Amino acid sequence: MSKRIPLVSLLVLLGFLAVPAPVSGQALLPYTLQLDSEELEQQGLNLAQDAVQLVRFQQYDLALPRAQLATQLAPKRYQTWFILGTLYVQNKELDKGLAALQQALSLESNESGIFFSLGSAYFQKGEYGKAVSELETGLKLKPDVPEALFDLGNAHYQLKQYPKAVAAYEKAVAQEKNFWPAINNIGLVRYEQGDVSGAIEKWQAAIAIDELAAEPQLAVAVALYARGETEKGIAMGAAALRLDSRYADLDFLKENLWGERLLAETQKFLAIPRIEAVIP
Repeated sequence: MSKRIPLVSLLVLLGFLAVPAPVSGQALLPYTLQLDSEELEQQGLNLAQDAVQLVRFQQYDLALPRAQLATQLAPKRYQTWFILGTLYVQNKELDKGLAALQQALSLESNESGIFFSLGSAYFQKGEYGKAVSELETGLKLKPDVPEALFDLGNAHYQLKQYPKAVAAYEKAVAQEKNFWPAINNIGLVRYEQGDVSGAIEKWQAAIAIDELAAEPQLAVAVALYARGETEKGIAMGAAALRLDSRYADLDFLKENLWGERLLAETQKFLAIPRIEAVIP
C-alpha cells in the first residue's frame, strides 16, 4: 500500500474542514470537528465509482489514486478494496493487489469477482494451482462468466491438465459462442497433444469469427508449413504478421500460451527468408 495520507489532509481535500475565522476580540475556543462517518464513506464509494469509470477509458494512472483514497474513506466496504486490488493487478503490482483483494475478501466472502481477480493475480505470479483454486471458488458462486472460465482453462493448460483446460474453454464458448480466444486456445491444447488436424480446425473456427485475428492465422500457417503445405503456410503467415507483427516475437507467443511443440515449429517458420522480409 502507498503511505496513508493524513486524515486532516484528506478532509481539506474533500472540503470537510472549513473553520471560520474568529470574531475580533472573541476568545479562541477549542474547535471540535464533528465528522459524519456515513458521508465520508459515501465519498469513498463515489471515488471508487469514479475509478471504475476511468478504468473503462483505460485511464489507469488517474484511477489508481482515487481507488487508494477510497479505501481510506471507506475502509469497511469491500468494494473499495476490490477495485484497488484489481487495479494493482492490472498494473502488475501483484503483491499489493493480493493484499488489497484479501482485505476485500475479509469483508465480503461471497463476491465472485474478488475470487476471479485473485485467480488472475496468482496466474500472473505463475502460481497456477492457487489460480485454479480461486477461480473455481468464484465459479461456484457465479458459474456463467466466460472470462473466468477462460482464465481457468489457461491455468489448467499451464499445469498441463489438458482435458480440464479444454472443458473450461468449452464452457466459456457455451456461454459466449463468439468467444474466439477460448476456441483458439483449444487449438493450442490440441497441437500440444499431437492432434494437428484438430488444432487447425479450431484455429480456422476462430478465424471465421474474427478474420482480423492474427494469432489463429499464424498458428494455422505454422501448422500447414510444418506438414508440407509450404506455399499456403507462407502466404497465410505473411498475412498474419502484417496484421500484427508482435506475433513474430517468440517471447510474446509464449506469453500467449503457445506450447513447446508449436513454438519449436514457429521458430523454424520465422526463419524463412520470405517471412523475415515482412517482419518490421
